[in-house]
Amino acid sequence: LIQRSCTERGWSLPSPPYRSACQLHTLGTNNDTEPQARRFVTMKVLYTCGYSTSLAALLLAVGIFSCFRKLHCTRNSIHMHFFTSFILRGTAVFIKDSVLFSDKSIDHCTMSTVTCKAAIAFFQYSVLANFYWLLVEGLYLQTLLLLTFTCDRSYTWGYVLIGWGVPMVTVGVWVLTRLQYDNHGCWDDTSSLYWWVIKAPILLAIFVNFLIFLNVTRMLAQKIRSPDLSKTHKQQYMRLTKSTLLLIPLFGVHYVVFALFPEHVGVDARLYFELVLGSYQGFLVALLYCFLNGEVQAEVRRNWGKWQRSMESNVFNLATQDFTA
Repeated sequence: LIQRSCTERGWSLPSPPYRSACQLHTLGTNNDTEPQARRFVTMKVLYTCGYSTSLAALLLAVGIFSCFRKLHCTRNSIHMHFFTSFILRGTAVFIKDSVLFSDKSIDHCTMSTVTCKAAIAFFQYSVLANFYWLLVEGLYLQTLLLLTFTCDRSYTWGYVLIGWGVPMVTVGVWVLTRLQYDNHGCWDDTSSLYWWVIKAPILLAIFVNFLIFLNVTRMLAQKIRSPDLSKTHKQQYMRLTKSTLLLIPLFGVHYVVFALFPEHVGVDARLYFELVLGSYQGFLVALLYCFLNGEVQAEVRRNWGKWQRSMESNVFNLATQDFTA
């Protein structure tokens, strides 16, 4: 516990100092801290591999959606924004690690530079964008079911404002609040009351997504049971909904569970879910929305076959020219 006193000359120095309070040996004996330190190192290696794998998969998925003209549509455009939010999140994690933990001679607890605060702000923005683009995926799916696949393109700008605009406004308010009322450290603490400026919008997005999950499930059950619906349309509904219905509970359940407890409760489990398992979420998204998508697979195979035929034709023309010569 660290405290400061309000005096006539302003806030007193922290007591005990951050440097003393944050030393690892205060948590236990050397025998206790060595396994803990090794566990954190192992965890960092795992989430570094996870984010690297996710970034590679997401960049490939964005490249596929961008290169093939037949895949250009509102649905895949939303997927690409969702992929981009994961790319930003993985990049933000690497930037945050390089700024905060690259130099072991610098005490992380007393660091209070503009660079580290900017890194934390960028990280919080990428996390918020991640959750709000998942919300957009849910909203778009519900709109498709309500409008029976006649979704207007005019909704696209609204989705962009929700996915990128709401996180930007939220982080802007959080930054101004920290600058005004709690401008100490590197802003990476979650025990401050102002942390709810970030936490509350995330919980709101998860709650709305859960309601969408229930509503879409109800609508889907009604449409599938409808005798007037053709088999083709039933398959189309199932293909459009299975990925999003899987991702909505997967992304939010652990966050809601941990949100019900104080930040110091279940730290190891919280770190494991948010860092290790969370680092592979981008790979899972690319897998569901791109690599396992039948439409994408068919387009890739078609273009691959076209390229092979083109190469064979070029080789044949070269051989013919050599023979003629």
